[in-house]
Amino acid sequence: METIVMETPRTGRETVAPSVDEARLDEFVGKVIGDVGGAFDVLLGFMGDQTGVYRAMRDIGRATVTEIARAAEVDERYLLEWLSGQAAAGYVVYHETDETFSLTPEQATVLAHEGHPAFIQGAFQQIVAQFTTHEHAIDVFRSGAGRSWGEHHECCFCGTDRFFRPGYVANLVESWLPALDGVMARLTAGAKVADVGCGHGSSTALLARAFPSSTFHGFDFHAPSIDAARKAAADAGVSANTRFTALTAKELPAEDFDLVCMFDALHDMGDPVGAARRIRESLAPDGTFMLVEPLAGDRLGDNLHILGQLFYSASMLICTPASRAQEVGLALGAQAGEKRLTEVLREAGFTRIRRAAETATNMVLEARP
Repeated sequence: METIVMETPRTGRETVAPSVDEARLDEFVGKVIGDVGGAFDVLLGFMGDQTGVYRAMRDIGRATVTEIARAAEVDERYLLEWLSGQAAAGYVVYHETDETFSLTPEQATVLAHEGHPAFIQGAFQQIVAQFTTHEHAIDVFRSGAGRSWGEHHECCFCGTDRFFRPGYVANLVESWLPALDGVMARLTAGAKVADVGCGHGSSTALLARAFPSSTFHGFDFHAPSIDAARKAAADAGVSANTRFTALTAKELPAEDFDLVCMFDALHDMGDPVGAARRIRESLAPDGTFMLVEPLAGDRLGDNLHILGQLFYSASMLICTPASRAQEVGLALGAQAGEKRLTEVLREAGFTRIRRAAETATNMVLEARP
């Protein structure tokens, strides 16, 4: 072990560093170097998505740099560096015998199969968006000010949609809705549904396609996202039974909705109690509120794992500042946990609350007046 005297950058005063365990130091340095490499991998992975290199590799199979460059229409010399870094990271396979590169089926699924539950490009896109506006994030961190959803780079909105959409496709109709008491029958017969905080409308369009006899109203306070949702609904062929309106959750019309859904949005709101209260007031007497939130334990110690790391990080950069930018600014955070969320719902006037379903990343709460 070694004692080191060093100068702190802000004060100029010398301080004595604590004794260091060399083995632990080496272990932690190795972890940090891995994280640095991972940060580069996220950016290069995003570039591979945006330029179509992964899709080209998926489609043509094992190929030379020249063949991949031609298929993806990118510069061959830069591609060689990109592929070499990706091979070192384990994102692609290098075949030394003939100097070709390929994707395994698993790599292709994660990096190039849009819509698969394991597809990761939405997360890459979201992270790159945060680096793009890092100066704003630092200012907010220092000042404690809020940062509204609309102040992020546009890739933040697209990345959020791409990240969550595969989970909704895999779970919403197949497992989440069937876990709610009597909701599937009402949707099949024809129900009136609100999707609050709908973003780009992927969840709304998915519901509208699955239940053509029902009417779905998408609401979001971010007007550009509502424009994107209308376009997405038109592209999906569900414009006939969808409506999209730009408004806040607390402005939700009291129209006797049979079902109100909220996907990964309540914790972003400045006044989640007020929003939930307005949702309760908007429901039909026998209506249901389905709240989908990130999966989390009730104590910080329960969430010290990779999923917690991802959600706490996103919460610090996006969710908590978004809440602080609104009235009340409760700042629930993306890892609020079931106990805290239940308290919010009870304060809003819901009396029957239960966890109806969960996945590896989300919990589904069913709330009734």
